[in-house]
Amino acid sequence: MSKPGDRSSVAQTYKIVVVGGGGVGKSAITIQFIQSYFVTDYDPTIEDSYTKQCVIDDVVAKLDILDTAGQEEFSAMREQYMRSGEGFLLVYSVADRSSFDELPRLHRQILRVKDRDEFPMLMVANKADLQHQRMVSADEGHSLARQLKVPYLECSAKLRMNVDLAFHELVRLIRRFQALERPLTSSKDQRQARKRRKMCMLL
Repeated sequence: MSKPGDRSSVAQTYKIVVVGGGGVGKSAITIQFIQSYFVTDYDPTIEDSYTKQCVIDDVVAKLDILDTAGQEEFSAMREQYMRSGEGFLLVYSVADRSSFDELPRLHRQILRVKDRDEFPMLMVANKADLQHQRMVSADEGHSLARQLKVPYLECSAKLRMNVDLAFHELVRLIRRFQALERPLTSSKDQRQARKRRKMCMLL
């Protein structure tokens, strides 16, 4: 049984950033996830932050979510939040092709700011309920996701379809990424690393 001071009972915080063009539903997805409520009015976001604690794969996680501006006039703020984010939801609207076309640029910018070849990101096709207004097919979404090497999800903030899944999947991606980044912890691994270092010094 874990005591209050145990590591396992302390929720790890994950800094999640929701990015994408203006009007794609970034705030709607975030508020639906946090408050189970669908926002109908479109009010451009400058920057809002939310926190939610949830259990993902039997482990408590605290999500620190930053909902960002899609408008071009706020693009100067992007690098700042890209530096602090540990995982990103790349959101576009299936009813807006320009928001889909913008994703590769956002993806490139995140990797450049992070100075990485890959980073935890999930591509989210929002407004999947608007089938009659659809301008980007699911096949095109899958194809771009493969190209960017990121997982892909269709969701609807209005119907609360795959909203929780998007955030939970991103946390799983962050956990996997951080586990791979962690230094060698077992004593056997440390001994092997020391042995390798000694050999390098002898050579």
